Amino acid sequence: MLKLENIASIGAELALAWSDGLETYIQHEELRRSCPCANCQGEPDALGRVVKPPVHYNEKSFTLVRWENVGGYAVAFHWADGHSTGIFSYEYLRKLGE
Repeated sequence: MLKLENIASIGAELALAWSDGLETYIQHEELRRSCPCANCQGEPDALGRVVKPPVHYNEKSFTLVRWENVGGYAVAFHWADGHSTGIFSYEYLRKLGE
């Protein structure tokens, strides 16, 4: 099972160290634009069609303030503009870093 061993924000980049020894890096802007929450990526309506709302960013949108582990499978990020609803699974973070 894939586990996140360490995480650090270095400048405008997130560094991730994985249990298999691999290290991956994701730009803060890419991370924020990839937020998997319903506000950012949309959610299905009653007929199953994904309705994606417009997402607006500002100068604080790509400033990572902090993060917290979600169980043993994901990380939630908190951004300077107040956004914090996305839960990034380890598998999703790994794919973003490849």
